[in-house]
Amino acid sequence: MSLAIFDLDNTLLRGDSDHAWGRFLIENHVVDGAEYERENERYYAQYQAGTLDIMEFLAFALKPLAAHDRASLDSWHRQYMQTKILPMITPAARALVNLHRAHGDTLVIITATNRFVTEPIAWEFNIPHLIATEPEERDGRFTGRVAGTPCYREGKVTRLKSWMQEQGQTLQDSWFYSDSHNDLPLLSIVDHPVAVNPDDILRREAQQRGWQILPLR
Repeated sequence: MSLAIFDLDNTLLRGDSDHAWGRFLIENHVVDGAEYERENERYYAQYQAGTLDIMEFLAFALKPLAAHDRASLDSWHRQYMQTKILPMITPAARALVNLHRAHGDTLVIITATNRFVTEPIAWEFNIPHLIATEPEERDGRFTGRVAGTPCYREGKVTRLKSWMQEQGQTLQDSWFYSDSHNDLPLLSIVDHPVAVNPDDILRREAQQRGWQILPLR
């Protein structure tokens, strides 16, 4: 079976799940509104520009997980799914996933956003495999640190190759869908790279390389 690999934020979703989680925390007074919003916007702009220090960002993004018990986090996440994520899922995105499902492909979401935020989103798409940045846990609580390699830029390639070795998968006839130039390392090694609603840098690269450009929205 071929791999059908999907980036999540601004690809399968009409928006960014990590950024939206930050907005949710602000709106529900879980974090300091003004300061958190300023930092959330600053890191998002750096991501878009390709200048993000992923470890610095994750220290910021994972801190609220460490500050609260899992029951509270899970309750907030259920609200976040209803108010933030479900409105971001378009019929076109579901149809694309279902097209690959109908072809018998192995479906994978690969994302820099952490597993706590993204795992219920993968369930919503009924995608069985999720490769995400892993927040460290001890004794049932998040520590605020990262476990292993962050799933970002070249780290996505590292994490995917490790997963493929465990699963006995290859990249033969593989597909990868992404909106971001940050995913060029992974787009460059699959057989069918697809730029979905691409940013300007990725659009230029896709045009130069003859990659498919998909206006999924």
